[in-house]
Amino acid sequence: MNIVITFSTLLLVSCSILSEDKVATLADPTIYKYEGDYYLFGTETPPQVGFRIYSSDNLEDWYVPETAYEGGYVLKKETQTYGSRGFWAPQIFEYKGKTGIAYTANERIAIAFAESPLGPFLQQDVRSLNNDLLQIDPFLFFEEDGKIYLYHVRLRKGNHIYVAEMEENLSGINKETLTHCISAEKNTWEDTQTYPSVPVIEGPTLIKHKGIYYLFYSANHFMSADYAVGYATAPSPTGPWTRYEGNPIIHREHLDINGTGHGDVLIDGDDMYYVFHTHASDEEVRPRHTMLVKMRFEETESSVDKVVVDYESAVYLKKN
Repeated sequence: MNIVITFSTLLLVSCSILSEDKVATLADPTIYKYEGDYYLFGTETPPQVGFRIYSSDNLEDWYVPETAYEGGYVLKKETQTYGSRGFWAPQIFEYKGKTGIAYTANERIAIAFAESPLGPFLQQDVRSLNNDLLQIDPFLFFEEDGKIYLYHVRLRKGNHIYVAEMEENLSGINKETLTHCISAEKNTWEDTQTYPSVPVIEGPTLIKHKGIYYLFYSANHFMSADYAVGYATAPSPTGPWTRYEGNPIIHREHLDINGTGHGDVLIDGDDMYYVFHTHASDEEVRPRHTMLVKMRFEETESSVDKVVVDYESAVYLKKN
């Protein structure tokens, strides 16, 4: 079932429209559609003890479903899952009849499974993919030929996006396939240094369109006002990557709010959206607010279509 969203009926971007207790405050958000309803997950304001779920039938009003366990948490620390702190950047996916969640905890990546997005997500073997390596922001891409790719961020003198093929049981990566994708380019929008830090590029999401791979990512430190979203394209899941010359496609100059970044793409029938977070205000980063904006592909003279963002469609998600 496809739900048509008329954005003129939704809330326009404004810090003053929604009171603080009515705005969804999930960072690094993702929206997953299941059996006609939408489910929202993301990174909570510290202290982070797991992942809570919100549901909606219209992409506007969100609530904790009554069927969720543990007060709305679908994954919680010390409940047969890896991690004791820093539960960040979840991704929900379907695999072999189960619903999976790939997530960050303790600055490691872990994967757990449930019968549905409502959880509980558990691990038979409680562990991360690699205990010896700092890595965050997982995104699994399932290719048509059966290969599974893990896009993720490795923390080595900054944040860098890598990809590797996954083992069929998702227990780990094939290390021989590990490939560097992109790092932040100095002296560009990706490295403005408005917040003191090493170069940062993170939050990968991958989609495929007309045989071309689109890698969405965020750059700058998340506490920077210039945290923003761009994308790069490639002829294969492993590159080589070409940055879109019109980057960034989501930035504070477009939406008049700081810290616009780290989200996920939702494709719903003929509609395409990007869900992401913003800073709380010009003065405060947290609690980060959850926003949705509509996107579309536009044909070009080349074989690579460009992504166009409808900034006027941007709305904050309402929490009920």
